[in-house]
Amino acid sequence: MARMTGSWLSGPAAALPKGLEQEQDYPGQLLGLPEHGPGSLPATTRRAFALAIDWLMSMAIAAGIVGNNPLESPLLSAYTLIVWSVVGIGCVTLFSFTPGQFVAGLQVIRVDAPVRVGIVRALARQALLVFIAPALVTDIDGRGLQDRVTGTAVVRSR
Repeated sequence: MARMTGSWLSGPAAALPKGLEQEQDYPGQLLGLPEHGPGSLPATTRRAFALAIDWLMSMAIAAGIVGNNPLESPLLSAYTLIVWSVVGIGCVTLFSFTPGQFVAGLQVIRVDAPVRVGIVRALARQALLVFIAPALVTDIDGRGLQDRVTGTAVVRSR
């Protein structure tokens, strides 16, 4: 039981990777990312802003698909989720960012290799994001569970 509660009762140092005894100086240092500027980890507010843009765009497209009186249609939310997922998978695979991330100056990168994310990782990442909770569970770098599982990170592009 001590190990289960140790990471949050013992303070942030208990959540450090094995063999590391001192906290990093800034988020992303252990991943080899810079502290500021392009390639650094953004604030949560910037990521939430990008998500809001993507969601509103997906809702507008879904409203066009639903047709007459979309706000009263029970299909609007389902279509919004489907459009958001397809856009997320397609855009991250092809461009390494969604439209909302582009506006917010963000992109998705792999932390294990300097190559594109790829369709398998984008699909796995989006599948986890559909459940929302993985994005709320973050590590010491502020990366969500979907990023940890897929070996990716959302970083500043400019």
